[in-house]
Amino acid sequence: MIKKVIVLGGYGNFGKRIVENLAAIRDITILIAGRNLSKSSALVEELRATSHASLEPLVADIFANDFKRQLSEISPYLVIHTSGPFQGQGYRVPKACIECGAHYIDLADDRRFVCDIGELDQQANDKGVLIVSGASSVPGLSSAVVEHYQNKFSVIESIDLAIAPGNKAERGLATVEAILSYTGHPLNVFREGRWQDVYGWMDSKVNDFGGFVGKRHLANVDVPDLELFPNRYSVSKQVSFQAGLELPILHLTMVGMAYLSKIGLVKSWAPLSKAIVGTSNVFLPFGSDKGAMEVLIKGKGNDSHAKEVKWTLYAPKGNGPYIPTLSTIILARKLLNIKSHESRNNAGAMPCVGLFELSEFKIDFEELDIHFEEKVTSKNRTEET
Repeated sequence: MIKKVIVLGGYGNFGKRIVENLAAIRDITILIAGRNLSKSSALVEELRATSHASLEPLVADIFANDFKRQLSEISPYLVIHTSGPFQGQGYRVPKACIECGAHYIDLADDRRFVCDIGELDQQANDKGVLIVSGASSVPGLSSAVVEHYQNKFSVIESIDLAIAPGNKAERGLATVEAILSYTGHPLNVFREGRWQDVYGWMDSKVNDFGGFVGKRHLANVDVPDLELFPNRYSVSKQVSFQAGLELPILHLTMVGMAYLSKIGLVKSWAPLSKAIVGTSNVFLPFGSDKGAMEVLIKGKGNDSHAKEVKWTLYAPKGNGPYIPTLSTIILARKLLNIKSHESRNNAGAMPCVGLFELSEFKIDFEELDIHFEEKVTSKNRTEET
């Protein structure tokens, strides 16, 4: 049977990249879904000539009363949810997928949405479907990096993650709205061996990513990793995550906005998302299209001596926005290759942690001219690759 794949938000910033990639797969039908038929149809026409998959536009609203009925009538094999922000959405979409027997993957970055997805585990198992949340840069790719190196450590003391997109990278409204929702608000993190609060988009610092990216400003960002990693990897001291804007004027303006929220002058910046994105777009001619991601793991090696692994991903040519889609693409390919009688072996609801190997990103990295470097320091010896 031809498997149907629905991509919710399929013409959006991340959705269209997922559709472009999966369109290379034969014998599937991809329904590009969203509330705007003209945008969906335009992407179908743009990709039709080179697509091996069958492409169809679909008008769908995840908040509509008849959304679950619409999903059941289509009877998809897989639903990919890219329509953020995920803050406050609840689990109406994954629940609808479970009820109609469809596998589900999302790119959620909301901490509660991703970390609590296990609430649906029994229902997903009963229906024999896989429900995965957070198949994105974090925790999808970030956990794959930590899993790859964790056996080099007897004790992991800290995991520090950072992402620095280029200024010319596309600004997804949903992503900006999600960040603004907690800018200047307390975030609970594991620091100095205990759980404590820090504030969103504060604690600004400069980090040197090396390579063609160099020094970038960073500040606190809320991601599922902050909650998932301390227990999963038995971290003894700290897990942190920071991100930043390439242009100091934009980054430091955000830090100032965070301060205004922290002292109570602004309750939330999220309602101003469109205006803020519009204003930031004035600065698009400046900066670069180069981005980076860094995972820094410190602890004790298997010889009990201090050990440090720094893994840095470099994205040139404006390809940074593809990185958040790769975990979903890899997982979708796996599911589409599974025979129907094997589905029950791939059932349950879980965050996207430990579901694939770092090596599985290799082909996509090469196609996008994305590369990474690793630096391992142990007992006064440094190895770089």
